[in-house]
Amino acid sequence: MKTIDIHIKIGFCQLDELSAEDQKLVQAAIKATDNSYSPYSNFRVGAAILLADGSIVLGANQENAAFPSGLCAERTAIFAAQAQRPDQAILCLAIAARSAEGLLSEPVTPCGSCRQVMTEIEDRYKRPMRVLLYGTNGVYVMDSVKDLMPLSFVSENLHG
Repeated sequence: MKTIDIHIKIGFCQLDELSAEDQKLVQAAIKATDNSYSPYSNFRVGAAILLADGSIVLGANQENAAFPSGLCAERTAIFAAQAQRPDQAILCLAIAARSAEGLLSEPVTPCGSCRQVMTEIEDRYKRPMRVLLYGTNGVYVMDSVKDLMPLSFVSENLHG
């Protein structure tokens, strides 16, 4: 058996070290936490997507008493963008979260289902999607979803 080394790159910086465009996107994700419907968990997640044309699409987690019926902030934003602007690639996705105590100190990371959807966006548009994960202690910066999910299932896997 041989070993395969997989290397990923994740930057970590303070919010004010990001470009003005990235700071605006993170602030939009923070603001999107206000749109969360989370009466059961009280865990409010916001997402903001930057499209190729410069527009921003927001998403927020939506819970439901029938728990599997809810949806994460990342997917609400991605699906809204794809439904409204399928001709526009997603260049960057910012995510923020807060609990009853306030914004999380450590960056929140997407669940596995959201990572799969994000991976397919990269595959669909054949370009990397940057990811910004916000926490009050700092921001994780990734140049591609592959840094979150290096071994991923995409359309080429369906064709032998």
